[in-house]
Amino acid sequence: MTARWVVDEVKPARDLDILWQPISLMFKNNPPEDSDYYEGSYFTHRLMRVMESLRAKEGDAAIKDLYWEYGRRLHHDQQRPFDPADALTAINADPSHAAAFDDNAWDDEIRTRMNQGLALCGDDVGTPIIAFEDNEGTKQGYFGPVITRVPPTQDAIAMWDALVAMMNVKGFWELKRTRTERPEFGTRPA
Repeated sequence: MTARWVVDEVKPARDLDILWQPISLMFKNNPPEDSDYYEGSYFTHRLMRVMESLRAKEGDAAIKDLYWEYGRRLHHDQQRPFDPADALTAINADPSHAAAFDDNAWDDEIRTRMNQGLALCGDDVGTPIIAFEDNEGTKQGYFGPVITRVPPTQDAIAMWDALVAMMNVKGFWELKRTRTERPEFGTRPA
């Protein structure tokens, strides 16, 4: 939902240049293989391998379309598991990148990129992470915001502007309240 908020509502109003980076909940949380959490985190980790294969060949710009396709399948269509070759084909990308799904040679790249994001906001966070330069030109990161629905445009932009303002307040670290509702994914993105 945070990605949809930024891309659908904020980016057009604030002319953002977005660079998508992976965060592996498999690496981050290290779930035991016999846990209920393991299968899902391992599946999405392997999807990130495919993303990194695509990035290596096609560049950063290719990532958003694949990320969106994964989101459509996981959240809107409730497909889990699915064949990553089908997702690649759906975005007109070379389906041969699906071979990376079972290739742990991509894990170092995922871990490196993930650790760069965590270095900006600390290791005691999850996903999403948003990072940008503060008003002094120092790149900083936030965990969150965690949202359950995309706010209307005016609220979405106000929330972004508040996030930017807080990034510039020395000593500001955290806002949190307990989530009481599940995500509302809205219409399936085109």
